[in-house]
Amino acid sequence: MGKPQRWLVSPQELDGWLDSLADGRRLIAPRRLGGVTVYRPVAGSGEIDREHRPVLSIKELFFPPTERLFTLRKTGQEIHLEEALPEAPAVVFGVRPCEARGARLLDAVFLDTLPADAYYARRRANTTLIGLACRALGPTCFCTSVGGAPDAADGMDLMLYETETGFLVEAVTEKGRFLVPAGEWNKTAAKPASSAPGPRPAFPAPRSIPWTERFDDVTWQRLAERCLSCRACAYVCPTCRCFAVRDERLGPGEFERIRCWDACAGENYRRVAGGHRPRAEKGARLRNRVYCKFVYLPEQVGLPEASACTGCGRCIDVCPAGVDITEVLADLGRPA
Repeated sequence: MGKPQRWLVSPQELDGWLDSLADGRRLIAPRRLGGVTVYRPVAGSGEIDREHRPVLSIKELFFPPTERLFTLRKTGQEIHLEEALPEAPAVVFGVRPCEARGARLLDAVFLDTLPADAYYARRRANTTLIGLACRALGPTCFCTSVGGAPDAADGMDLMLYETETGFLVEAVTEKGRFLVPAGEWNKTAAKPASSAPGPRPAFPAPRSIPWTERFDDVTWQRLAERCLSCRACAYVCPTCRCFAVRDERLGPGEFERIRCWDACAGENYRRVAGGHRPRAEKGARLRNRVYCKFVYLPEQVGLPEASACTGCGRCIDVCPAGVDITEVLADLGRPA
């Protein structure tokens, strides 16, 4: 896009801009509903929750927990197939850097790996991301330990940095620049100040862990004694992307094909004909999840930082058994 363009806006200007976006577009932002913050359409800035992180990341906007792929109707000898249409274009506000990083990794899986996923591609192309830098790392965040940063603009279309008097807005892409109200904001050449990284969890860089030697480590059996196989960690993860496809009967002569999230922590994941389960033991399933993040997927899509984990800490927050992935990494990185 050339030289970055930046503007300084007051909180009132930001709210007015968000209200105008909601008037003319589908604006999605963190919203507090029933005591839980989730990404949902908002009617204006007053409905946006800027204090709490959504339980699920923006992954659900591109790769929904359950989605209809098509419906099939049989009338006499005629068969009619109707493909599900994509949602209207949307602007998403309040996206955190770890979430944008997760979306970039999903892009590598669903777009860059052929054949591209048409359903994911439509939603991704129809979405503009407005990022919001984190003031500091949260209690369970560790993005700086896996190659991220609380103020990284990669993957955003517009990026907002909070200042003492308001916000600094930076256009990252032309799609983002298009949303800026021409001539209404004060331009600035100032660069955003870096956010304080916060404490770094005590575990080694994922690339330095001897993964081959740790494949049969006692860690997996020890974790299996705590794990409930509830799959919550995979459902809140910005980069878990396993799914199952099912055909459901809607009525006489009418059927639908749906795609829904799946998880390798599930007891019946990849069960084959005859009932065989390739990973019947919980320890093997836990190992697969960790290796998928730090070994398998990075190798498959060529991640330079060797991590498909964004360090958002959602899996730590949601685990009812207290399994902490940073503790797992620290254990695996211990001296032999």
